[in-house]
Amino acid sequence: MRAAWVLLTALAALSAYYVYLPLPGTVSDPWKLMLLDATFRAVQQTCHLIHYLRLSHHLIVLNYLICTFDKLKSVSSEDINITDAVFDGVEVRVFEPPAKGDEELKRSVVYIHGGGWALASARTSLYNNLCRIMAESLNAVVVSVEYRLVPEVCFPEQFHDALRATKYFLQPDVLARYSVDPSRIAISGDSAGGNLAAAVCQQLSKDEHLTIRPKLQALIYPVLQAFDFNTPSYQQNMNMPVLPRYVMINYWIDYFNGNYDLAHSLLINNHTALDVGQALSFRGRLNWTSLLPSSFKKNYKPVIQTTGKAEIIQQIPALLDVRAVPLLAENETLRLQPKTYILTCENDVLRDDGVMYAKRLENAGVEVTLDHFDDCFHGCMIFTIWPTDFSAGIQTRNSYIKWLDENL
Repeated sequence: MRAAWVLLTALAALSAYYVYLPLPGTVSDPWKLMLLDATFRAVQQTCHLIHYLRLSHHLIVLNYLICTFDKLKSVSSEDINITDAVFDGVEVRVFEPPAKGDEELKRSVVYIHGGGWALASARTSLYNNLCRIMAESLNAVVVSVEYRLVPEVCFPEQFHDALRATKYFLQPDVLARYSVDPSRIAISGDSAGGNLAAAVCQQLSKDEHLTIRPKLQALIYPVLQAFDFNTPSYQQNMNMPVLPRYVMINYWIDYFNGNYDLAHSLLINNHTALDVGQALSFRGRLNWTSLLPSSFKKNYKPVIQTTGKAEIIQQIPALLDVRAVPLLAENETLRLQPKTYILTCENDVLRDDGVMYAKRLENAGVEVTLDHFDDCFHGCMIFTIWPTDFSAGIQTRNSYIKWLDENL
């Protein structure tokens, strides 16, 4: 009996050691976040083992597990008509509020889900629930884009999918089919979806043939650059759930179909060293020492290598392609962007991506709302369904929908 108690105590101690992470005191629901992160890590390690054994790609296995678990929770609504459609070869899910007899045309949101360009789906309950609530709260038609994922396809195919679906929807006859007001359309997305939303919005703003363009863009903790992996938020939150720095770098490598052997060089900014000529013209567009407020810069110092590896940019030129890294766009493009909302979280490696983009847009003359949350973490807005229900999710979702309601 004593041996059993010793074993149980040891297992409990090991479990606590695996789960526990030192988190800032301001993080909401810290123990729940630790449990969520421990689950993610355990699942990811299992998927990487399967990848190592060459049984399947780890992202395919991870996405399969996400979708399998998700099937346990069905979210539906009698008040919202949810249908699947194909827009110019791209699958979408459309959320339509019920029509009212004397109602005018509805406003609309094109939504692009996150997941590192590799995970999740417009059909999962997390995003299905978010878009359903948006449609109900805003009385708006919500189009959720089901772009293809890594490793099936890599950049620029995700961008092309999101762009094609959005341009198709913006056609006058399609808008009329869904009873949408052409002057009240927003494009939005979270994380990698925020990256795609920003890139698509930039592209639409330069398309001279378009007669209808988004009125607003709303970006939720967007990933916007792969130029500098040592911004203050990357340094401060390098080990923060749910998105530690090494995981974000691996997502970029997967998106670009690159080699994991480059991860360390990217982490120390060898790809944008001072001797890498291709990066020089972009350096001024991502100077966080001038773009971030002192409260975010704190005492962190820039990491700028004198001598790096120019061959990284030669192998992966997309690292400097504005369709993948919208923060590096030129000022002329930024001036064309619509009124913008950017939500950022303090405990997130991507915090500074959003803050710098907000500042650059503001400098270009665009009206910007930067909605920053000191107690929240990356990905929190979709975690509103038990057992992954967080107060941070409700808080950020309500603030986001409130801004859309007041501005769209």
